[in-house]
Amino acid sequence: MDIKEKAIGEIEIPGVPVFKKGKVRNVFDLGDKLLIVATDRISAFDFVLPSLIPYKGKVLTQLSRFWFDYTALVCPNHMISTEISDLPASFKPYADLLEKRSMLVKKTRVIPIECVVRGYLSGSGWKEYQETGKVCGIKLPKGLQESSRLDEPIFTPSTKADVGHDENINFKEMERITGSELAEKIKNISLELYRRASLYAISKGIIIADTKFEFGLNEEGELILIDELFTPDSSRFWPLATYAPGKSQPSLDKQFVRDYLISTGWDRKTPPPPSLPAEIIEQTSQRYLEIYRLLTEKNDLP
Repeated sequence: MDIKEKAIGEIEIPGVPVFKKGKVRNVFDLGDKLLIVATDRISAFDFVLPSLIPYKGKVLTQLSRFWFDYTALVCPNHMISTEISDLPASFKPYADLLEKRSMLVKKTRVIPIECVVRGYLSGSGWKEYQETGKVCGIKLPKGLQESSRLDEPIFTPSTKADVGHDENINFKEMERITGSELAEKIKNISLELYRRASLYAISKGIIIADTKFEFGLNEEGELILIDELFTPDSSRFWPLATYAPGKSQPSLDKQFVRDYLISTGWDRKTPPPPSLPAEIIEQTSQRYLEIYRLLTEKNDLP
């Protein structure tokens, strides 16, 4: 792939306050709404890397748009529009910069929980299972291998940390944070979202091994889905054709970058993180674009 687009690492709109700057997204405050703009920054192991991934922000926004539409009957979400024409006039001079990477959303009161659903045993879940036979307090059958498919998907929440690492917690701890009724509702919706999306993805030759959701409450106290949805930043995507338990899997997600960083010998704790070589940047960009095309069947990126 010949990368023709300049990657975007920072976005500022004069006169418009930044509500929040995340690892990847800049969020602008529009009064009763927010504008979420996904840059091409990439993070790993809680560090924002010095390298940018062309098209990444557009993939995150447009894939989330696809999934928010697809799952709207399971749970309402915060998306209002991804069209530049729906933005206030002050944003119009920056249309080229914002095109395809911006989402106008409803404001919510964010629930401070990362809602993780796992259908396969990988990542930190596999590590914990090896040590304890459990994942977030959920006892699993003996003899499972790395990347084993679980009989039923499991809900494994974690704290949502603005700084530092998220910490895995059990469901009882989540109930203490959110209240039992809301915790149960979030768990059930998360599992249903995963089941619906997994069945769809399998039909496109993709396994969603695990994923994470975020939720908020609107002014009426209604639970709505927020942030991003089933993207390569928030999910593990494996090609179905090459799936084989007992080892790590080829990925079409951010794991490719994590694997490279591990291979450098970096301790994943001491800043600064290494820069990514040109070939890793290009291959990562290819993976993000490929998963977008496979899942949406669209060729509008790049």
